[in-house]
Amino acid sequence: MYFDTHAHLDDAAFDEDREEVMRHLQEADVESVLDPGCDLESSRKAAKLAETYEFVCFAAGFHPEELKSLSEESLEAVLSLTGHPKCCAIGEIGLDYYWDDSHKEEQKKLFHAQLSYAKERDIPVIVHDREAHGDCLAIVKQYPGLRGVFHCYSGSPEMAQELLRMGWYLGFDGPVTYKNAKKALEVLRICPDDRIVVETDSPYLPPVPMRGKRNDPSNLRYICAKIAEIKESTIETIAKCTAENGKILFGL
Repeated sequence: MYFDTHAHLDDAAFDEDREEVMRHLQEADVESVLDPGCDLESSRKAAKLAETYEFVCFAAGFHPEELKSLSEESLEAVLSLTGHPKCCAIGEIGLDYYWDDSHKEEQKKLFHAQLSYAKERDIPVIVHDREAHGDCLAIVKQYPGLRGVFHCYSGSPEMAQELLRMGWYLGFDGPVTYKNAKKALEVLRICPDDRIVVETDSPYLPPVPMRGKRNDPSNLRYICAKIAEIKESTIETIAKCTAENGKILFGL
């Protein structure tokens, strides 16, 4: 019943036991998983996983941290993957000023290129926004009508309201279960149920009580439990609602 709309199952962290993990996911009621690419290599790996496992779909994109491997040819190759029958979005794309704020203009140029491509072809996008809230919001405003999700949303409630008015979805991950999650919980309280998608960002950001361990989509139940607590709902209701939201957003 769960749909993990953001899990890097192609990551090397799963190389030793990927088949076992995939079997376990279906036992844990994980109905669907979207694996987003971060560069050409990972986008191709995500595509391969989607070809291998029926319940996996993928996105192709160039992450802002991967500028080192960016070229005109590699970007064209990534975007060409959107023609794959199991590719349902462009992502993971966006801006990241946390790790490197010395290449802001290059990041913005890459972000614009992928957003333009998505808008022209009516493909949803998965946005990575870390310590770049103002610039990310200003840029996506330039593409009215574009569909997408702000992955692992970390902005303010005010920014969330603006994105929601524009038709965007917000992704919530393991950090909503952390003790310092005050702002994320404020956003959850104002976010309509039909604009929430759930993500693990596996193998990263494991929720409580799995912190310190490798994350995987079976841990969505902890994220849904926290959302259900905030929304005064049930895990089953939240799981069903967010799965349906993901299907609508990504055209599945």
